[in-house]
Amino acid sequence: MRDTTSETTLLHLTAERSWYESATEHLCSLASALTAEMSSRVPPADRSVSWRRVLSSYYNLTPEGSEYAQLCRDLDDPPHDVRGGSPQTQVLLDPATLVDGSAYLDLGVSLVSADERLLAYSVDRTGDEVYELAFRDLDAMTDLPDRVTRSYAGGAWSADSSTFFYLVPDEAGRAHEVRRHRLGSPASTDEVVLAEPDARFSLTVRTTRSGDWVVLRSASYETSEVWMVDAHQPGQAPLLVQPRRHGVLYQVEHARTPDGGALVVLTNDGATEFRLLLAPADGTVAEPRRWRELVAEDPLERLHRVDAFASYLVVSLRRGGVPLLRVLGLDGTPLHDIACSLTAGTIRLARNELFGTDAVTVVEESYVQPPVWIDVDLRSGTRVERHRQLVPGHDPARYVTERLQVPAQSSDPAASDVLVPATLVRHRDTPLDGSAPVLMWGYGAYESCDDPEFQVALPSLLDRGVVFVQTHPRGGGECGRRWWLDGRLEAKQHTFDDHLTVAEHLVVQGWVDGERVATRGLSAGGLLQAAMFSQRPDRWRAVVAEVPFVDVVTTMLDPSIPLTVEEWDEWGDPRRPEDFAWMLAYSPYDNLPPAGTRPDLLVTGALHDARVMVWEPAKWVAALRATDPAWSPRCLFRVELGEGAHSGPSGRYAELAYEAAIHAWVLDRVGRADVST
Repeated sequence: MRDTTSETTLLHLTAERSWYESATEHLCSLASALTAEMSSRVPPADRSVSWRRVLSSYYNLTPEGSEYAQLCRDLDDPPHDVRGGSPQTQVLLDPATLVDGSAYLDLGVSLVSADERLLAYSVDRTGDEVYELAFRDLDAMTDLPDRVTRSYAGGAWSADSSTFFYLVPDEAGRAHEVRRHRLGSPASTDEVVLAEPDARFSLTVRTTRSGDWVVLRSASYETSEVWMVDAHQPGQAPLLVQPRRHGVLYQVEHARTPDGGALVVLTNDGATEFRLLLAPADGTVAEPRRWRELVAEDPLERLHRVDAFASYLVVSLRRGGVPLLRVLGLDGTPLHDIACSLTAGTIRLARNELFGTDAVTVVEESYVQPPVWIDVDLRSGTRVERHRQLVPGHDPARYVTERLQVPAQSSDPAASDVLVPATLVRHRDTPLDGSAPVLMWGYGAYESCDDPEFQVALPSLLDRGVVFVQTHPRGGGECGRRWWLDGRLEAKQHTFDDHLTVAEHLVVQGWVDGERVATRGLSAGGLLQAAMFSQRPDRWRAVVAEVPFVDVVTTMLDPSIPLTVEEWDEWGDPRRPEDFAWMLAYSPYDNLPPAGTRPDLLVTGALHDARVMVWEPAKWVAALRATDPAWSPRCLFRVELGEGAHSGPSGRYAELAYEAAIHAWVLDRVGRADVST
């Protein structure tokens, strides 16, 4: 199956898709009804909140019936609102015109130059995450002849708009080079600014909000190193901030202080949950003795990011598993916190590109409340609501959501006080009396914070009496870096235990029907579902494992597979006997559940997936069917044979049609397929 171009493999995958279509034919009318419901909650045409640059305000505009949002700007100086287009509206990029016959489209970059006269954009039409980079003259609204045929998502403009820095992927899909392209020159002459030979590390590139520096960062999951190029001198060699040291992560932002330029450094050096430092940005940034601490580590708070503005710093952090924004002076003095006002909701900075501003836009939302954009005065903390996302027919008051803290089940006495967070969502009329089915969702990897976000598809489940529960198991980052450290490598089993703990808690408390518990997850979350399928097949009525990473040992033994070497820091290196042992102990492909005990299973995969190769779910499904023939008709494999990415189809309506198909299968499995809304 490794040869996805062979006729045998393609015939096998085509047969799998045909069987899926046949086995779910009875759900077509339900899926169509769900698609219509979900689509009805999407405004026919929509305009985003604008973000301000020096000369213009920019926004996304989705025309009626279109799958994709256009990038637009107002050439006059409109107020910060989201009213309809002005006479000076200019459409800079319409992705619908770039489809070129493909069923898939993804923009890797869409960056306006410093002088706001050029646009760099890149396009992937297959889902393999390799992008063609192009440049558009925004005065003439024509594309320049400059073309880069192979690039990765991410980029940065120089201060004079003459040079664009971009990423190049290697054959394994890792961003391993930063190159600079001078407009008007052939791509074949583009220089390598920074190369990363260590396959455990990948590169990113961006321009600081001040516009003064281009930041090149090389990072693994445990270690990082930052280089900087003066954006006003784009041809210069990069300047190293600090040499890499194993286990030390840091990121930088540029500030302009009364004493001159400075770097604000966020690091875990001597601080597991990170601290904030200030370093001079005068060419001597590699002298730690000149650095000073702005914010010391607080073990109860995980500092995730710092954003610098002309007179303020905004730190994105988590406290008690809850996201929070904190405004500081440039000297580190705390001014005020910006907390989410929603029950079981989340808050984050919206797109804020203007450096010299005294106010920022934040966005808060929850599973029941659509996003709300709020302007916050950085000095006073005063809030002014700016916009609420329009969701036709949706009434947040019909639903309730709450945070749960579930005691972890562990044989380790030291872990007896661990509480696993979870977010529970239901229709207000759905009782928690043990009569309702439940669909669970979990991820738990890479220190990813899987915060509640509004989804137009979810009400269709809730309206049919299904309770939805999202777990936040160890391995994620919801409760800080220690939460991740306690759910990776040799501690990976904690991720699976935590998800199961929440499921058992829901049943033992008598809140949901223990005979109708379904669970779903994608990628590393697909691994979680596959592990649940193997380790506790009796607990689940149905399992949805989307693009699941299931052949853990074999994949991590093969450095030629995309992402393998980079991810040894997350999963382990099975070439080491101790790592091999713990990985083999949970690898779903190597631990198939006993025949006769298995719940219904829906697996997804994509032929062009650049993260989880399609042969992983394909061979897992084949092994499961071969070891339990009587059960095999209850195992479905939905494989995308055309264009499509790791996260599924592109386009707002295509995504909803996919969600409707998954929801229809789940509703059928938990006995809610015939329930109307």
